[in-house]
Amino acid sequence: MIRRTKIIDALQRTDYGTDITVMGWVRSKRASKGIFFIALNDGSTIKNVQIVGDDAKFDPAMLKLITTGACLSVEGKLVESPAAGQASEIQAVGIEVLGTCDADYPMQKKGQSFEYMRQHAHMRLRTNTFGAVMRIRHNMAMAIHTYFHQHGYFYFNTPLITASDCEGAGQMFQVTTKNLYDLKKNEQGSIIYDDDFFGKQTSLTVSGQLEGELGATALGAIYTFGPTFRAENSNTPRHLAEFWMIEPEIAFMDLDDLMDLEEDFIKYCVRWALDNCGDDLEFLNKMVDKGLLERLQGVLGETFVRLPYTEGIEILQEALRSGKKKFEFPCEWGDDLASEHERYLVEEHFRKPVIMTHYPKKIKSFYMKIDEELPVYEGKEMEQTVQGTDVLFPQIGEIIGGSVREEHYDKLMNEIKERHIPMKDMWWYLDTRRFGTCPHAGFGLGFERLILFVTGMQNIRDVIPFPRTPKNAEF
Repeated sequence: MIRRTKIIDALQRTDYGTDITVMGWVRSKRASKGIFFIALNDGSTIKNVQIVGDDAKFDPAMLKLITTGACLSVEGKLVESPAAGQASEIQAVGIEVLGTCDADYPMQKKGQSFEYMRQHAHMRLRTNTFGAVMRIRHNMAMAIHTYFHQHGYFYFNTPLITASDCEGAGQMFQVTTKNLYDLKKNEQGSIIYDDDFFGKQTSLTVSGQLEGELGATALGAIYTFGPTFRAENSNTPRHLAEFWMIEPEIAFMDLDDLMDLEEDFIKYCVRWALDNCGDDLEFLNKMVDKGLLERLQGVLGETFVRLPYTEGIEILQEALRSGKKKFEFPCEWGDDLASEHERYLVEEHFRKPVIMTHYPKKIKSFYMKIDEELPVYEGKEMEQTVQGTDVLFPQIGEIIGGSVREEHYDKLMNEIKERHIPMKDMWWYLDTRRFGTCPHAGFGLGFERLILFVTGMQNIRDVIPFPRTPKNAEF
């Protein structure tokens, strides 16, 4: 059997004159004065290896089959390249066409819009841009597992099928084996789930946090890393119906420790990208976002601003009063900040990442720990705030959302009752507050938002292999 050399390894070799076999897909082919040049790529690197051959030494019928997108096996000699920009190339002595490519191949060597490529997501992975994005995505997954393993966290698998709604939004995909054309209902018209597979209404999870808290109160520090689902009918460049989440939960952690963890973790991921994805990042910096490398380096060189929500509102209001900025959405105290507000704070006011804390209780989740002191805004005491943290990044807005969790049973129950949250299937979660409760905290990082930041891509549908969005479940 022929021993194949990956192109990433071939390009690093300097043992010129050695016989070598590479396999991959044709990026381009050109000919000049009886000599052909093929750019071959196998996905192991953003760089192509150049195949050089004499037309006269090969079957003309076979050469006609070598078109953009065709798959080849090439035997030849590794030689030093006389061309600029490449150290080596391969002088072909034998070529086998493993797979021909029809003329209507959708990823021809010409400029394609990202919207066009989304319609051909099964083929776009072969392009330079999406190859770079997917290699970076892999490296970010490795960085995440490595960071938590080195810091003593345990990888904890939470269920994808659940009867609870962590966020309380109710926008969840139902999981059922019931006959949808013959649904049994009670006298009130509600569907009866007794005969369903799980004997109750179940859905795809929106978060592994609640189960993660159970793990933290047993193992001390855990993290989840898996797919989550939200049936929100949103068609923005920042939303997916299926996406991946990283959610650490840690016992005995307070707010300051949580912010330290968030900053250290995300800097580690950025540093990993710079250390391990240099070629791909340079390509994206040139072709997609010319400020990418500078922005990534900037994150490492800055201490994140820690900004209470009330101070953030004061800064936004001052920008409005002074005429520095106009916002489309309101930003009064008590409003949930929009992306434009978050990006103003990060990109224009502070010019560095911001961790915003102590949000009004009413705009945050029921499980967040309530602050003891009331905030003062324009000389008045305002409503209760919570120990929540949102990490805000340039071009992205919120990239991490976290909080200290309310560990006291009575306080948690008061929030549940006040917000009318159905908790009939959540007795197990409340038991963590009855049996040996402890202070604990955690956060959620949307994996695709991290990839957006690290790659400089502008649409979240372009950083996941096969995006799931409203009216789109192709491939």
